[in-house]
Amino acid sequence: MRFRNKVVWITGASSGIGEALAYAFHREGAHLILTARRRDRLEAVRNACTGDGKILLLPFDVTDYDFHPTAVAASIEHFGQVDILINNAGISQRSLVLETDFSVDRRIMEVNYFSVISLTKTVLPYMIERGGGQIAVVSSLLGKFSTPRQSAYCASKHALHGYFDSLRSEVYDQGIRITLICPGFVRTEVSMHALRGDGQEHGVLDNRIARGMPADVCARHIVNALYKRKEEVYIARYEKIALYLKRFAPGLLSKLMRKIKLT
Repeated sequence: MRFRNKVVWITGASSGIGEALAYAFHREGAHLILTARRRDRLEAVRNACTGDGKILLLPFDVTDYDFHPTAVAASIEHFGQVDILINNAGISQRSLVLETDFSVDRRIMEVNYFSVISLTKTVLPYMIERGGGQIAVVSSLLGKFSTPRQSAYCASKHALHGYFDSLRSEVYDQGIRITLICPGFVRTEVSMHALRGDGQEHGVLDNRIARGMPADVCARHIVNALYKRKEEVYIARYEKIALYLKRFAPGLLSKLMRKIKLT
């Protein structure tokens, strides 16, 4: 019960890693704020939680920036605090650069990057006023290197690292701790909802995703990392080798990426 009575806000909480995090933190004694677009999916997650903490559902689209102050105010009014914000909501991509409409590039950046920045900046003053807090950002191994057919997705994750590495140094003395979380292949619906170049959903469960780490296992690693207040954590299996290739053999990694297939 390492997070007993801590208030943990999870975006993208209706499925995948976010859903698994809700279960994991609730078992650890945390109170939850769960955000996603669909209330019915959030209600299903709430009903499946097995801990004794309280749960507040805040359904909204994370790109509705004008609603962020209202959402934060509702959270503070309900619980009096937000101890941990986990920016998990995101969307992936499956399309070549030249086949991707610019509106798709923008949509991915809005969801994966700008919404994270907006919600973080809205919550941060309340955390600083209370003397501390934690902000977690679910990035990806693709925040450290890039693969074909995911240009905008990779760009959004790279951008998160640049932003939050800078923010970490700015707010450290104010008691704010920041963790960048970099999963590899996790068994979720992420590829099903990934955007094609025309903005339609990919609708296919990629083979590597299907064989990926179970979401509940990933969630346990994330909970442990946040308990230890790690600055950056890589949650992956064999695919983690690409991190070492990027550093020590970038030419070889580039050659391998030219041959990669995502299905």
